[in-house]
Amino acid sequence: MAKMTREQFFAAIAPTVQLVWSEGSRMFPSVRMAQSLLESGGEIHAWNNLGGIKVGGGPINPYWQGHAVVKGTWEYIDGRTVSMQAAFRAYKSLYHFYKDLDLFLEAPRYERVRSANTPERQASMLLASGYATDPAYATKLMRIIEQYGLRRYDVPAAPQTMVRGFEDASIIPVTWQGGVIGTGYLKEGVTWVPARKIAEALGAIVGWTGTAVTVNGVELTSRLSMSVGYVKARELAMLLGVPIEWDPRARVVLLG
Repeated sequence: MAKMTREQFFAAIAPTVQLVWSEGSRMFPSVRMAQSLLESGGEIHAWNNLGGIKVGGGPINPYWQGHAVVKGTWEYIDGRTVSMQAAFRAYKSLYHFYKDLDLFLEAPRYERVRSANTPERQASMLLASGYATDPAYATKLMRIIEQYGLRRYDVPAAPQTMVRGFEDASIIPVTWQGGVIGTGYLKEGVTWVPARKIAEALGAIVGWTGTAVTVNGVELTSRLSMSVGYVKARELAMLLGVPIEWDPRARVVLLG
């Protein structure tokens, strides 16, 4: 991915962070976003690991499915900075990464991280619990939070609600090139996505005939709910020539 400014980096990860927060994550968005910048240097690589999570001995799960990359890193050992090679987990999307990080932080040693009631305490507990070896880790996180005003993301997460016609459906994240661009509804084996939000994010022109959604002038199978037109994710992707994958383990639609 092309080099981004800090503001572009935070804008790219914020929708995914906020979705995971709304799903019940106990990581403050401000801490999570600062940690992502500190660990990645502000670059989103194809392996989508923004937290420096190594392969380790943890089990494969719905979000980390066993993929890995080997790259250079460094650790503080006996007061010295030591360069080394290590195997890091690789993910299908940022959503997969943040969900796996939450599973990682469910370990007993991170109980103080999970129970922290302020960003300051959570940053301190990440260091105290041994997440990082850098003695300045917590200070660096808080400096990033203050510098970029990341506390604005720490508002209480709005609960996800079903709209009329999808009451018995499952809410499904939809990603584009790694980051979440919206959510859809899985109903009877079909994922329906809000046409305007998703299609316009992919650069398409969306219209409404009165009975059906049009994308770049082509009518698609449509459902209307609460003045929002929904289309089938796969039909939309095929029309736009966008690769699409359904990940049944993580229950995510991946575009691009």
